Amino acid sequence: MPPNLVLAQFGCGYWGPNLLRNFSALPGCTVKYVVDSSAERRGFVESNFPRSRAIATHQTVLDDPAIDGVVIATPAASHFSLANQVLGAGKHVFVEKPLATKVVEVDELSRRAAVRNLIVMTGHTFVYNSAVRYVKRLIDSGELGELRYIYSQRLNLGRIRSDIDALWNFAPHDISIIQYWLGNPEPISIGRQGMAYMQEGIDDVVFLSLEYPGKVIANIHVSWLDPQKVRKMIIVGSRKMVVYDDIAENKIVIYDKGIDRRAILGENMDFDNPRVAQFNYRSGDILIPEVKFAEPLSVEAEHFADCIHNSHEPLTGLSHARTVVSILERARPPNGEVIRQNSEV
Repeated sequence: MPPNLVLAQFGCGYWGPNLLRNFSALPGCTVKYVVDSSAERRGFVESNFPRSRAIATHQTVLDDPAIDGVVIATPAASHFSLANQVLGAGKHVFVEKPLATKVVEVDELSRRAAVRNLIVMTGHTFVYNSAVRYVKRLIDSGELGELRYIYSQRLNLGRIRSDIDALWNFAPHDISIIQYWLGNPEPISIGRQGMAYMQEGIDDVVFLSLEYPGKVIANIHVSWLDPQKVRKMIIVGSRKMVVYDDIAENKIVIYDKGIDRRAILGENMDFDNPRVAQFNYRSGDILIPEVKFAEPLSVEAEHFADCIHNSHEPLTGLSHARTVVSILERARPPNGEVIRQNSEV
């Protein structure tokens, strides 16, 4: 990797330290500044990342010509505004999911990035997960047959958010994975059912239903009120089926199972004796493949650096991020507001 990539990071709260650790460890990369309005978080940076300078406001970063790119790990409501400022300052930008809260905001970032030939990448980390990529190869190879449906569960008890609902907090992961697996199509239809129990207007549990071209459907269940931590996705094809469980020891299990339809004609071909459908049930081997693990955040950080150095469109660049935001926006509840303002940095 070419040397001398100089970055800054906005925000070092819940998820920010993970990003800072990986970008700081990247060969040929320096995180010069970490911006956070909290004195406590700046103290954390000074104690654990002494090579980075902790500061309270982001204008210093925008004004510093030595900064090549900025990593944004702030509340979702601030993502568009900060990314827009970073691009306006002529710097590449990595934004933790979601990239923005509206499609029009993503389109504005696209226009601004195109004018200056800048990289915009979103932190849809699971697209850089070895197990997720393994499933992608299974789908693309045709080993699963025709895809029929996908369903996912991303459940937990707690960390309740007040700035976004459970859908915007959890579902970007599952949506980005499904979009990656399917080749980033726009859904034909979107349905949402959710309920707020703990805070008015902030759904704690949501069921999201998606229909795609080719008779593929997907269902996403997210909740932060569930008794168990679940991170599971199931893919059903006409030939084989796959269970991807991110917290299991065996993250991928492939089932050579299925049902085939065959038709038998009646004795007489008339309306009183129509075709009778019969089915063959298959139950073959169960395969647990070896999937070599690489930390997704490390792969993601390296990809961002490579895209900057070589002017490549990121795998989770503007096109991918736009579709994810579009799905989330189309799935807004009737009251329409699921993003609440919070401090920027």
